[in-house]
Amino acid sequence: MGRPFGVPVYVAPSWFLVAALITWVFGGQLDRVLPELGAARYLVSLFFAVAFYASVLVHELAHTVAAIRFKLPVRRIQLQFFGGVSEIEKEAETPGREFVLAFVGPLLSLVLAGLFYLALQPVEPGTVPGVLLAGLMISNLIVAAFNLLPGLPLDGGRMLRAVVWKITGRPMSGTVAAAWVGRALAVAVLIGLPLLTQSGALGSTAEDSVGMDTVTDALLAAILAAIIWTGAGNSLRVARLREHLPELRARTLTRRAVPVHTDTPLSEALRRANDAGARALVVVDTDGEPLALVREAAIAGVPGHRRPWVPVSGLAQDITDGMRVSAELAGEDLLEVLRATPATEYLVVEETGEIYGVLSAADVERAFVKAMARPS
Repeated sequence: MGRPFGVPVYVAPSWFLVAALITWVFGGQLDRVLPELGAARYLVSLFFAVAFYASVLVHELAHTVAAIRFKLPVRRIQLQFFGGVSEIEKEAETPGREFVLAFVGPLLSLVLAGLFYLALQPVEPGTVPGVLLAGLMISNLIVAAFNLLPGLPLDGGRMLRAVVWKITGRPMSGTVAAAWVGRALAVAVLIGLPLLTQSGALGSTAEDSVGMDTVTDALLAAILAAIIWTGAGNSLRVARLREHLPELRARTLTRRAVPVHTDTPLSEALRRANDAGARALVVVDTDGEPLALVREAAIAGVPGHRRPWVPVSGLAQDITDGMRVSAELAGEDLLEVLRATPATEYLVVEETGEIYGVLSAADVERAFVKAMARPS
């Protein structure tokens, strides 16, 4: 939908579902407040739905601007069912920055609620502008209050995570605490929201709390609880991933390689590799400059009786710039480089440009799975 601050904004298909739902529900409320609108009330309701999600976008832009200020890359902003999300690719370096990054979103929602309140003062009650401004003020207050609840994946959960991180000195401890509070919140929403609506605490009457309305409240509570519970679990998994990522180091995962010329028979190249205790082959020119990597899968596909007659050049993949990996790369930086240029093998080089060995994508995957299987 655009690129504010250079970050692409997307609208998920689920947004159209919730926009239709808001239009229908708000239209029913307008029929009681402004019955003279007739069918036009749904046009006003649609405008409210769009304006509300524009407020959500401002909320997410606050997170984005803070992330950019802290030099954290933001992949995209997505508006979707029950709000939006800013996909920040890296974790804040300090608990203080994490707290600020989480707090600015609800803060902007509170500011918007205040601005709509000020705009409401000169407007005559019982009019379309008055109803719209009041609705946007209340909805932004709800967004701020809901996001300040202290459980992941909500902003309040990230703030709690930052506090526990600051106290314990371990970001994982903060994530575990905030995630379990988030799961407790999910249970509380599942049980408490229908009870509140039926008791009239959220503005419903006894007549409202039976029949279809009761089913709608229960369904809404179940969806919200599922979103919070799932988000808390995902936060735990991402935290475990980031905790173990530093264990993925290019230098320790690299296979020792033997340089061979393009016309070297495969059988001879494998003999040299076995003698040297190496597990990879690099095709080089007469000056020793690397040209290509012999693919492990291609070697396995050549029968033993044909290997003396097959040159290594026929089994090799030319080395592109993206296939040259520094031996010093580790963690997220290493995975980012591999994602940018998908391949089965990579040439690992020292800072001086000297060949260190060959990194197999399969070895990285196995190390990643093994690291994730270990408890935090």
